Amino acid sequence: MRRLRIAVVNWQCRENPQAGGAEIHLHEIFGRLAEAGHEVVLLCGGWPGCPPRATLDGMEVHRVGTRQSFPFLARRYWHTQLAARRFDVLVEDINKVPLFTPLWRTPPIVGLVPHLFGGTAFQELSAPLAAAVWMAERPLPWVYRRAAFEAISDSTRDDLVSRGIPAERIRVIFPGIDSSLYTPAPAERAARPTFAYLGRLKKYKGVDLVIRAFAACPVADATLEIAGAGEFRPELEALAGTLGVGSRVRFLGRIDETAKGALLRRAWATLFASPKEGWGITNLEAAASGTPVIASNSPGIRESVRHGETGFLVPHGDVAAMAAHMQRLSGEPELVESLGRAARRFAEGFTWASAAGQTEAHLHAVVGEEAGR
Repeated sequence: MRRLRIAVVNWQCRENPQAGGAEIHLHEIFGRLAEAGHEVVLLCGGWPGCPPRATLDGMEVHRVGTRQSFPFLARRYWHTQLAARRFDVLVEDINKVPLFTPLWRTPPIVGLVPHLFGGTAFQELSAPLAAAVWMAERPLPWVYRRAAFEAISDSTRDDLVSRGIPAERIRVIFPGIDSSLYTPAPAERAARPTFAYLGRLKKYKGVDLVIRAFAACPVADATLEIAGAGEFRPELEALAGTLGVGSRVRFLGRIDETAKGALLRRAWATLFASPKEGWGITNLEAAASGTPVIASNSPGIRESVRHGETGFLVPHGDVAAMAAHMQRLSGEPELVESLGRAARRFAEGFTWASAAGQTEAHLHAVVGEEAGR
């Protein structure tokens, strides 16, 4: 395959303090494409005091503005600094509000979609802002009518199809997991039932449901460890206190990869109660660590957990059901290990090398199709 010149547009790079799973996904794939010899340039937003240019994972990174100003500055920067470089393809990572890159007069476009907010925006934002996000997603079928799409799950593909994107223009490529970084260690499992949540502390993530389920679990010596940062933390801490479990819920804040791996290995299960995700990468990280997952049976999430095999899925919002599975695992440590072994086997089927290879083939196909028109 010939060397491609690939422009990637995303709101953030992985060094951004607010980076999350979408940024990990982007860098794991396009860093590998850069390593394979393709030219990859990432245009993204920055943060106060950040260097405007950087090289990350072999990618040339251009940071413009901040999280708030990036969508207003990105198009002009593209035309004044990057458009003349004659890229073969532009990949827009549509993981927040779309930037409508087809209006920029660009090379062929691939929309990389982790997931779209839809109605979940109203759970996180004020009504006016949520309405703005919801409205921004409505023109996707028209503005991106000539674009190809890459979805990270069948659920995201189905969401795109329901919005009017033809299924034949969507390629599903599952994310990978670093099975050498996340590894099982049964000897490190906590002596007493320990549950964990890892992720942003945002309203739409359902962390309050996790705390309510933990409070409803009648296992007096169980603990819950919550790793992640976000503006919802004070309310969650207050909720834990109100429910009488404040002394058994530990808020760890944002933790590094070493601490994250240790938390996943000592947990008896991780908990995830979001109403909608693109995939649920932390579920695969837990699985690779040999740890079961108890999660909402929500779009995206249900694809990263096999009910009864690698963990348990419960109806979204069913606090009692989540608590019941926590209680069961607390009394059956052998089940924790059995589910963990199956979870590890499941996770080993997903690799970043495979995801990057499929993405490379997809981009070549898009470029070749456009050249043949």
